[in-house]
Amino acid sequence: MDSIRREFLKLAGFGLTTLLAPTLLSRGARAQGAPMPNAGPGTVFDIRTFGAVGDGQAIDTPAINRAIEAASTRGGTVYVPSGTYACYSIHLRSRVALYLDEGATILAAETPREGTSSGYDPAESNAPWEAYQDFGHNHWHNSLIWGEGLHDVAILGPGLIWGKGLSRGHDDPDLPRAGAQGVGNKAIALKNCRNVILRDVAMLAGGHFAILATGVDNLTIDNLRIDTNRDGIDVDCCRNVRLTNCSINAPWDDAIVPKSSFALGYARPTENVTIANCYVTGDYELGTLLDGSFKRFADDWQEAHGWQRTGRIKCGTESNGGFRNIAISNCIFEGCRGLALETVDGGILEDISVTGLTMRDIRNAPLFLRLGARMRGPSGIPVGRLKRILISNVTCYAPLNDMPSIISGIPGHAVEDVKISDCYFLQKGGGTLEMAALQPVEKPDAYPEPARFGPLPAQHVYLRHVSNIEFSHVELASANPDARPAIWLDDVRGADFSHLKLPPAAQAFLLNSGVTDFRISESRGLKNVAIDSAPSRMQI
Repeated sequence: MDSIRREFLKLAGFGLTTLLAPTLLSRGARAQGAPMPNAGPGTVFDIRTFGAVGDGQAIDTPAINRAIEAASTRGGTVYVPSGTYACYSIHLRSRVALYLDEGATILAAETPREGTSSGYDPAESNAPWEAYQDFGHNHWHNSLIWGEGLHDVAILGPGLIWGKGLSRGHDDPDLPRAGAQGVGNKAIALKNCRNVILRDVAMLAGGHFAILATGVDNLTIDNLRIDTNRDGIDVDCCRNVRLTNCSINAPWDDAIVPKSSFALGYARPTENVTIANCYVTGDYELGTLLDGSFKRFADDWQEAHGWQRTGRIKCGTESNGGFRNIAISNCIFEGCRGLALETVDGGILEDISVTGLTMRDIRNAPLFLRLGARMRGPSGIPVGRLKRILISNVTCYAPLNDMPSIISGIPGHAVEDVKISDCYFLQKGGGTLEMAALQPVEKPDAYPEPARFGPLPAQHVYLRHVSNIEFSHVELASANPDARPAIWLDDVRGADFSHLKLPPAAQAFLLNSGVTDFRISESRGLKNVAIDSAPSRMQI
C-alpha cells in the first residue's frame, strides 16, 4: 500500500503527495510510480466516483468537469482509469493535474456536420483581432480540453486523447464544419496560462491543432506521441518553452510550429524555446505511428498528395511578434518538408541555433529562411528582421527532391548574419538549362511557402537579399546531373564559402546583380576567389 503513485503528481510540479488505493492502480501506472512515504488522502479524484461511465457511448463530460472542480478547491489530481470516455469540452482548472492511466481514452464525441445546440463550448469572440489569423487561432473554448488564465496545470499519460469528432478546419464531408455551433476543432487549447506540463500522453486525430498554446509561459511538453490530421503542436506567443522527446506524424500540416500571431490583441514574441530530441514526419497513414506499424502511404497517394506531406518544424507563418532565442537540436525529419524559419508579418526572428538534424526524403527546400512582407496585422507595422541564425551538423538525404534550400529577404530588407557549417545535402538533381536561365519574380507579400517560389535556377542553394552569410565545411551532392548552378546569388553582400564540396562537373556559382564582398577559399575543385563587386551574371 505504500508504493504510491506520487510520481505523476511530482511530474505535475505541484509538490503534492497522496495515498491512492491499490484497487485503482493499473499495471501501467505502477510501472511509472516510485515508492513514497504515506501522505494525506484527499488529493486524488477518480472520475468514476463522480459518475463517469467510460463505455465510449455515455457523455462523461459532466462527471469529469465535476471531478476537476472538486480537485481545484485544494489542488490535486483527477484520475482517469482505463475506459473510453466520450466527451465534449473539458474545463481545466489551476492546481489540477489530469492523469490518464494505461488503457484510458478521452474521446472527442461526434457532432452533426452542420452543428448542434449542445456539444462543445461555443467559439468565443476574439474581436477586433479576428482578421489577423485564421478561425482556429482566434478561439480556444471550442475544444475538447481547454483552459484560460490558469496556473500550475498538467495533463499526464500514458493514456490516449482521441479527437475523433473534431473538425480540422477543412471541408471534409465526414467531419463537422469548424465554424458551426457546438463543433470542436482542437484537442487541447490553452490561453494566457503559466506553469503547464503536458507529458507522456498519446494523441490521435487532434483536429485543426492537437495542441494550441497561446500566451503560455513556463510550458513543458515532453514525451508525447501525436498522430494527427492537421497541425501537431502550435506554440504561439509563448515564453520559456521546453518541447522535447516527442514523435509526431502530421501528413496534412506542420508537426511542431512556434508562432507569434496577433490573437492576444498585441504583438508578443515567442521566445526562449528549446525543441530537442523530436521525430517529425508526414510519411505514415494516420494511426500507424501510435500503434508502431508505421504504414507508409501507397506510392500513388504520395504522387498525388506529395505536397501534403508536411510534417516539419516551422517558425511561422503567423509572425506578428516574432521569435527570439530559439534552440532546435537533435531532431529527425522523415518524409516531410524541411526546416522553415519565417517572419512575414513585421516580427523579428533572431538568435536562432539549429544543430544536429537528420533529414531523409525531404520533399521541398531542406532549409527555408524567409523574410517577407505579407503584413497580416494592424496597419503601419514595419517589415521585420531575420538575423543571427546558426545552422550546423545537418545531414539531408533527399534523392527525390528537386527544390533547393532558400534563404531570401525582399528588396531593402535582407536576411542577415547566417552561418551554415558541417552539413551534407543530397538532392535529386536533373535541372535543365531552361531552369538555369530563370529569373524568379519577387513575391514580397506572398504566403511564405517554398513551392510558391516556383521553379528555381539553383540546384542546391538560392540566396537573394542576404547580408553576411557564411558556408563552411558543407558538401552538396546530387543523385543526377543538373544544369543549374549549385549556388545562385542575387543582391548578396558579404558571402564567404570555405571548405565547400560540390557535385562533380557542376557549375558552382552564378552571381547576379548586387553581389559584393564575395569569397571562396580552400574548396575542392575551386580556385580561391575574392570579388569586391561582381558583374551581373558572373559564372564561377
